Amino acid sequence: MFISDHIQHHNDKTRATHAFHFLHIAEILTQKGIDVQDMIEKIKAFQVAIPSWALGTGGTRFGRFPGGGEPRSLEEKIEDVGLLHQLNHSSDSISLHIPWDIPKDPAALKSQLQAYGLTIDSVNSNTFQDQPDQALSYKFGSLCHTDAAVRQQAIDHNIACIEHGKALDSKVLTVWLADGSNFPGQQHFRRAWQRTADSLADIYQAMPADWTMLIEYKPYEPHFYSMVIPDWGTSYALCQYVGKNAQVLVDLGHHLPNTNIEQIVARLMHFGRLGGFHFNGSMYGDDDLTTGSIKPYQFFLIFNELVDAMEDHAVKNPPPAWMIDASHNTKDPLEDLLQSVQNILSTYAKALLVDRAVLAIAQQNNDVLAAEELLRDVFATDTRALVAEAARQAGGAGDPIGVYRALGIREQLIEKRGKKSVATGL
Repeated sequence: MFISDHIQHHNDKTRATHAFHFLHIAEILTQKGIDVQDMIEKIKAFQVAIPSWALGTGGTRFGRFPGGGEPRSLEEKIEDVGLLHQLNHSSDSISLHIPWDIPKDPAALKSQLQAYGLTIDSVNSNTFQDQPDQALSYKFGSLCHTDAAVRQQAIDHNIACIEHGKALDSKVLTVWLADGSNFPGQQHFRRAWQRTADSLADIYQAMPADWTMLIEYKPYEPHFYSMVIPDWGTSYALCQYVGKNAQVLVDLGHHLPNTNIEQIVARLMHFGRLGGFHFNGSMYGDDDLTTGSIKPYQFFLIFNELVDAMEDHAVKNPPPAWMIDASHNTKDPLEDLLQSVQNILSTYAKALLVDRAVLAIAQQNNDVLAAEELLRDVFATDTRALVAEAARQAGGAGDPIGVYRALGIREQLIEKRGKKSVATGL
C-alpha cells in the first residue's frame, strides 16, 4: 500500500494551520539563538524501529481481543511497517522475533524491504516459552538451566537467529531471558549467573565480528522471586564477561516502580555500554503502554540524559538502537505505534532544546532551583510543530494518525486480511 499522494493532499489541506504553529515556535527558538533547521534535521535523522510482534493486538493474562486486519505473515508485517514509515518517515526498520519471523525467501523479503525503504534492525531470540517441536523444556530456565542439554538447545536457537539475521543483513542479536525462580532455594544464584554467562559467551563466539549482542534485563516477570538478569548492573557484568560487542539494552518497562531510569542511562552511556533502547509507557511495571502516555516528565528527563551524552564528544557510546516494545490491547496497534513515535520525537526535540551550557553553570554553582526550572521550562515547550515540519520535509505526513484515519486504513486491512486475522509472535 503506497499512499504518498494521499499524504501530500492531507498536508496541503492542513498547511495553513501547520504554518501558524510552526512559525510561532520557530520564531521563539530563533530569538533564543537556536538553529531551527538544524533541530529539524536531527529529528528527521532519528529513526525508531518497529517490532514485528507489535503489529497486532497484544494480549493480557486474561485474554486477547483481535481487531481484525492483523498481519498473517512476515511479508504482511513488512507491509505494515512500510505503511507506518510512509506516514511518519521515522520508522525505517523492523525487528524480527524468531521463530515466528523465519524468512522463507530472504531474497524476496530483501526486495520488499528495499521497496519500502526498510531494513532489519535486529533479530530477537525466544527461549521464554516452549515451542511445539522443541525437544526439551525451558520451564526451569534456558541459558541458565542446570541441564547442559537444555542450555545447548537455547544456545543453538540463538545461533540460528544469527543465521536468519545474516540472511536479511541484520547485525544485531537481542537476548532477553525469562530465566529465574519463584521460590527461595529453587535456584543457586551464583551458579545460574555463571551458566548464563558461559552460554552467552558461546553465542557471542558464533556472531560475526561486526555484530552486536544486546543483553536485556528485567527485575520480575515471569518469575517473581528472582530473575537471572534482573537489573542493568547484571547486564553490564555479563557484557564485560562476554566481550566488547556486547551491550546493555534498556527497556523502560523493565524497572521497579520509582526507579531513577535517567540515572541508569547516564551511567551506561558514560561506560559506553548502552546499545539498545525499548520505548513504552509504564504505570506499575512492564505495562507496555503507549510511549509517553503515563509519565511524560520522567520520559523527558531520560531523554535529557540521552541527548546530553549523545552531544558530548567525550562520551564514546555508539549510537543506541531505538525500538518501540509495546503491547496493544485497547488501541488500534498501528495508531498506537504512530502515536508512540510522535511522542518519542516530540520528547527528543525537547531534550535538544536544553541549554546545556547554562545548565552546567547552575549545576557547578549548586543552584538547584535554576537547574530545575531550566528543565521544567523546556519540558513545557510544545515541540509537536517541529516534529510535523520534520515529517513534511522528509515526505511524510504532518499528522500521520489523521491521514491513517482519513484513509480508513484499518478498514482496508480488514477487508484484505479478514476480521479474524491474528498476528503471530505475541
